[in-house]
Order: sequence, then C-alpha cells, then structure tokens
Amino acid sequence: MTDHWHAPLRHIRGAELTGDTRQTSGMSRLEAISGRTVGSEKLWMGRTHVAPATNSGDHHHGEAETAIYVVSGHPVFVFAEGAEEIRLETEPGDYVFVPPFVPHREENPGDEEAVVVIARSTQDGIVVNLPSLWG
Repeated sequence: MTDHWHAPLRHIRGAELTGDTRQTSGMSRLEAISGRTVGSEKLWMGRTHVAPATNSGDHHHGEAETAIYVVSGHPVFVFAEGAEEIRLETEPGDYVFVPPFVPHREENPGDEEAVVVIARSTQDGIVVNLPSLWG
C-alpha cells in the first residue's frame, strides 16, 4: 500500500490530454490533471483552445476557483459588473483569476488561436453553461 510520503508522481504528456470533459461552445477543453486522470482530490488542470474570431458561451465553474494562464493569442475575458459588461484584454504571460460561481465568457477576437492553461480548485472540470452573463 502506498502512503502519502511514497505516492508516485504522475507525468501527463501534452499528447495524452483528453477532450472527455465538460465543454462550452466555441472552445475546446483538454483535461490533464483531474480525479479521473490521476486521482487528484482538490485540483483540476487542463488546456483550452479558442479558435480565431470565436466566443465561448456564457458559463461558470460552480464552487471552483479558477486560475488562467495565457500561453498564446490575445483572449478577452468578459464578465458582468452590475448591468455593465467588463472586458479583460489579455496577452501571453498574463494571468486571470475567476472566483467561484462568476458567470463569464472567453472571446478570441484575433486571427490566431488563443491557448490558455487552466487550474481549478476542484478535481472535476465543472462547467455550467448559461443563457447570459446575468444567468
């Protein structure tokens, strides 16, 4: 039996990521680290691709805190503050934090694919698709 001091490290190659996770229109999520792939209990991590001139649907990630690192492209993260839409324009090297239950969407207004790495504080890739940013 493996104890916590002797549990094996897990190596997931980029080519081994699976698309067998919750999806939102306009983007492709690939799962790397999760309860299903490595047995994690408190973490989900993966990569998302957003095609050029594409918007995701509005959604939130339930109870999960979400951290995003922009690898390439210039994705825009949109959320509501009162009646106003707020747009966070990003570039490679930027980070974005999404609190639990906050409706948002990703947009890629550029002519190149946007790629981001996502980490969430739950081991499931929670995605709740919504009709709008206001629910």
